[in-house]
Formats: sequence, structure tokens, C-alpha cells
Amino acid sequence: MTSAVTTDNSARPGYGQLLRTPGALGFVLPGFAARLPFGMLTISILLLVQHTTGSYGSAGIVAAVTGISMALSAPLMGIFTDRFGQSAVLVPVVLAHAAAVSGLAALALADANVWFLALAAIPTGASVPQVGPMVRARWAARLEGSPLLPTAAAFESVTDEFTFVVGPVLATALCTGVHPAAGLVTEATLTLLGGLLFAARRASQPRTHAPSATGESRSFALSHPGLQVLVLAFLGIGAVFGGMQVSLAAFSAEIGNPGANGLLYGVFAAGNMIAGIAMGAVAWKIGPRRRLILGYVGLTAAASVLWAANSVILLGALGLVVGLFIAPALITGYTMVEQLVPANARTEAFTWLTGSIAFGQAVAVILAGRLTDAHGSAYGFLVPMAATALALAVLLALRAKLAPKAQKTPSRIVNASVSAAAPAPVSAPASAAAAPGNEAAAAPRDRVNERGMGHRVPVTVD
Repeated sequence: MTSAVTTDNSARPGYGQLLRTPGALGFVLPGFAARLPFGMLTISILLLVQHTTGSYGSAGIVAAVTGISMALSAPLMGIFTDRFGQSAVLVPVVLAHAAAVSGLAALALADANVWFLALAAIPTGASVPQVGPMVRARWAARLEGSPLLPTAAAFESVTDEFTFVVGPVLATALCTGVHPAAGLVTEATLTLLGGLLFAARRASQPRTHAPSATGESRSFALSHPGLQVLVLAFLGIGAVFGGMQVSLAAFSAEIGNPGANGLLYGVFAAGNMIAGIAMGAVAWKIGPRRRLILGYVGLTAAASVLWAANSVILLGALGLVVGLFIAPALITGYTMVEQLVPANARTEAFTWLTGSIAFGQAVAVILAGRLTDAHGSAYGFLVPMAATALALAVLLALRAKLAPKAQKTPSRIVNASVSAAAPAPVSAPASAAAAPGNEAAAAPRDRVNERGMGHRVPVTVD
């Protein structure tokens, strides 16, 4: 499909300009409806299984199997999506997910053994629709070469975190105030309806990349070293989400106020959302690699003191700070995909990052659940601390692999050749350069090199 890039040079790139991109609202709104249930899934499983088994450890096992299954299936879903199209993959997936979630809820209410619940969790996780990466892929296709792309990444992080503000609160209210299985039932229903609505918006889908149809060589996303580093780093972010979910739920139960769990997790996610909004409004003058490392430094420092919180107010404040540092790391990582991975593997790349978060979350849920059962919620908070420290160490050791490489797309090679090797003749009048059809010759060099869309963009040194 043809990229539609906003070219209003008078306005600073921002959310308003982003949402005026032709066709954007047509996939943003249905995409939000399809993603909201994702924030409900893990906490709904935790609360239902803990209710029926009485163990956070057992609940953590079932939730972890769900997350691991999703992490393993997400890249495959991304590969199929890049090749066959979003709608072709999404429709059967949401149908399968609704059926799998319904089966898991029925088994839990029947007091099935935890290992039967774990088996039922496999198709539940494997069928989680990858709507977030699909929305990001639509933005990447629409904004190819545009300075609005980082703004789109920030917007998507804000959208994700809004679902994590609303999702856990909604799931907790349903599970504690209506019925222990109400969270899962609602998640399945919303996934089905929202997914089908998003799949119906075919006009904004990125083009498929089947080699037999396009003649392109297939590039697998994980073959790129930069993405490998991001996948390892995003395990730490997933561990923060998983460790916080278990430990906040256990802390709320320890103080005799289970309903505080949704509020505390909502405050944590709100910090991420606030930082995401700010990230999209700032014109950064430091490179993305440095922003990523700085984000992890702050995240590690904030996560290192969670275990010491002994009141709802203090824990809420610390959770807010942790959330504030997640957004810079998360947004920057997603933004770097456009530089590190070619377009024909971009949906797959986004699903690797999403899957990495899910895998880190799953492992953290198991570890935090066992530590919480044995020693209390304070020990569960040690999991985010350790995981972020390890992720930061990986980033520092392998940061050279995150250096952006020159893009190889044909259009950019042609443009670069025109700009560097075929300067306009000195005798050509200015009006000729401005005439229709001569835009490529008239474009200043920094437009090609710095993605400036007609205005100069400061060069940043990472």
C-alpha cells in the first residue's frame, strides 16, 4: 500500500497532527476496542484461580502458562500476518480465543486440578490476538519515513497503558463484585467483538509480503541483532508487569482490602500513560539508544525500592514512579524497530517484542507467586528489581548492536542517489525546481537523510 504521510511543515509533530493522518481514526478506534481485553486477561486468571484454589502460586502457574503460550505463538502470528494479511489471521484467532477462555473459566469453576487448568491455559494464551502489533504495523506503513513515527509509538504506548489502567480495574471490580469468573467472560466477549470490528477495517492494512507474489526475499525479524537485544531487554519490562500484578494483589489481601489491588495497579499504569503522553510531545535531541538505556536506569532504580513499601499511599507513589520510567524504555524500543528491521518483517518484529513482554511477565508471575506464598508480598517485589537490573546489564553490554543501519528500501536508495549524485544544474531557474513533477529534484538533502518532510531536523548523536 502507498504510504500516506502528513506534510504540514508549519505544525510541530504532535498527537493532533498524527490523528489527522488520512485513515488513522478508522483503525485507531476499533484497535482500541480490540486491545482493551488484553489488560484484563492475566489479572482475571489470577483472581479466578486464586479464588478456586486458595493459592497465589497455583494462580501464578496458570497465568504463566497463558503468558508463555502467547509469547511462543505471537511471532508465528506475526509471520502469518505479514504474509497473508491481518484480517485473514485475526478472524479465526479471536473465535478460537473466545472458546479457549470460556473453557478455562468452566474448568476453574468446576474445581479442576491446577494441571488441568494449566493445560487449558495453553490454547488461551496461544490464541491471544496480536492487535497491538497490528496497529503499530499500520502506523509504520502509513508513516514510512515520517518524523511522526516516534509520536505514533508514543501514542500506542499511551493507548496500551490506558487499557492497563482500565482493564485491571474493570477485571478486579467484576471478579470481586459480580462473580469470580466475570472478568474472564467479559474479556472473551470484548475480544471477540472488538477483534472482528478491527478485522473489518481492511483499507488501512499494510500490504502482505508473500515472496511468491512480490518477488521480495523474506527477512525474518529475529535474524537482526538489534531486535535480539530489544527482545532480551523487554523481558525486564514484562517482569515488572508480572511481578507487580501478583505482589500488588497479595499486598491488598494482606491489608484486608482486596479491592485496593485494582486501584494500585491503575496508578502504576497511569504513571506509564502520563510518561507516554509526555514522550510524544517532546522533541528529543538525544538518540534513541541513549534514551533506552536512560529509561532502564531509572526503571531499575525505581523498582529497587518497591519491596520496602508498607502502606497503600507509599506503594501507590512508588508504583507511579515505576510506571513513569517504563514508558521511555517501551516507546523507544518500539520506535527503534523501524530502523532495525525491514518493512517485510515489521509485524513479526512487533510481535517478538510483545511476546517477550508476555514471557517475562509469565516467569515473573511464577516466581513472584511462589515468593509471595512463602514469605509475603514484599518478597514478590524483588522480582521486578532483579529483572530490570539484568535487562539493564544486557543493554549496556550489547548496546553496539542497537546502532541504526541505513535502510535498504528501493525508494530510499533512489532518492539518496538523486540527492547525492544528480544535483540540479546551476542554470536551472527556481521556478523549474518548484514545478509539478520536480519535487524529488527540489527536495533539500536533509529531507532525504533526516526524514524531515521538508523542514530541517537536528542531527542527534547517540
